[in-house]
Amino acid sequence: MKTLRLKPGKERSMQRRHPWVFESAIARGGADSGETVRVESHDGAFLAWAAFSPISKIRARAWSFVETQRIDAAFLASVCERAVRARGLFDLQSDGVRLIHGEADGLPGLIVDRYGDTLVAQFLSAGVERWKDVLVDALLKATGLTKFYERSDASGREREGLKPVTGWLRGEGATEITIREHDWKLSLDIATGHKTGFYLDQRDSRQRFAELAKHRRFRRVLNCFCYTGGFTVAALAGLKAAGALDGAELVSVDSSQPALNFARANIALNGFGGEGSGVKTEFLDANVNTVLREFVDQGRTFDAIVLDPPKFAPTAAHAERAARAYKDINRLALKILEPGGVLLTFSCSGGISADLFHKIVASAGLDANVDGYISERLGVAPDHPMTIEFPEGEYLKGLVVVRKPA
Repeated sequence: MKTLRLKPGKERSMQRRHPWVFESAIARGGADSGETVRVESHDGAFLAWAAFSPISKIRARAWSFVETQRIDAAFLASVCERAVRARGLFDLQSDGVRLIHGEADGLPGLIVDRYGDTLVAQFLSAGVERWKDVLVDALLKATGLTKFYERSDASGREREGLKPVTGWLRGEGATEITIREHDWKLSLDIATGHKTGFYLDQRDSRQRFAELAKHRRFRRVLNCFCYTGGFTVAALAGLKAAGALDGAELVSVDSSQPALNFARANIALNGFGGEGSGVKTEFLDANVNTVLREFVDQGRTFDAIVLDPPKFAPTAAHAERAARAYKDINRLALKILEPGGVLLTFSCSGGISADLFHKIVASAGLDANVDGYISERLGVAPDHPMTIEFPEGEYLKGLVVVRKPA
């Protein structure tokens, strides 16, 4: 077994069961891409079994911190089975579920989502790439499914020296899938959609928005970076439950026309919109910043606004530039939010901490001359867990801001 020997003092994070070994921590040792290595402290004490990546800054990712553990097909199958079983602990209210969440489930670099009868995965590290066939078979066995699609086309693979790969790994079928979520349905395309096809991590936030719409009976709703319209559908579902659809106006904005096509389809799929519905739905293929500025100039206001932008800061190194972008969109949104109105604002950037995001939104409020209550904090759905040992797993931060009444 090949060995990585760490520099003095660099063993502390692994002793706390943090799964990453950075290039700068290694004194000597190496291996082939994805090969299992023994990680030792500077004095030879065992720390972990890990998968080696020869070009990544994260040079090794831990499989196990148990010295007697053998890293083989049986071990990986047991980890997959445990992760799938763990999802039964949560009341998820959907047949779209995150089954494997990378480091949190002991499979660093592996993301697996279930959409109905189909599994979709991203293999984003050298270790899981090396064990791909074993992992695919183990997950199909654990779920009893037969269809498995690969979406390993994320930028993270480049940092591991891996080329993008997409397509069916087992079985075949249509890539357009409709899932059930709470009291509504959502369609997506696993071949072309973002990530593995959809943002399952916002499931609970969409449900919360539906509850707010039901309680507050919003008349004008703006969904920015709407993607396939999940928050728009949720708002409509809440308004329907309140008997408040008639006269409501919902504006959905995204810079992707294919995404907006899905948004329109999802509105129709759930029986909203169309002649005689009493609801006005508007879809804008445009830059969100441009639209927000136009609404400010027009004096157009909204009772509820959702800001769910893409990842502005993948790492802490991008935080300063990202902070300016987050501040700008929140400043503009607060300007067009009615007194008493509700803003749901999010950051999915790992490089932006929850504390920093709060400060960014507070600064945006000062610049907009708007004061508000933070009534709730939102985060990922429970099938996207963060573990005690891996705080980097906390990537999605959300705030519910209520503008103070005039």
